[in-house]
Amino acid sequence: MPFIQIIEYKTSKLDELNAALDGWLEATEGKRAASRGVQTKDRDATNTYVQIVEFPSYEEAMANSDLPETREFSAKLASLCDGPPTFRNLDVLREETM
Repeated sequence: MPFIQIIEYKTSKLDELNAALDGWLEATEGKRAASRGVQTKDRDATNTYVQIVEFPSYEEAMANSDLPETREFSAKLASLCDGPPTFRNLDVLREETM
């Protein structure tokens, strides 16, 4: 079953966060389980962002979380945020192409 993780965070250091994300993408090339990522910005809340990450399954997402590079990136993300990020772990029940 497909799995989606949503990460909501506030940061005034988006460029630094994106540089860390680029480093994670490079470091995990060929071994990460994430199949798609989308970064969004809240139009109504200053410096508020939502990252949507798709995985083939919950199990693969958890294996991805256990990668040393992911643990390092997660710590860096937390240090660049203006408060703790909020994670939502979602099983996909239905998917439509529109």
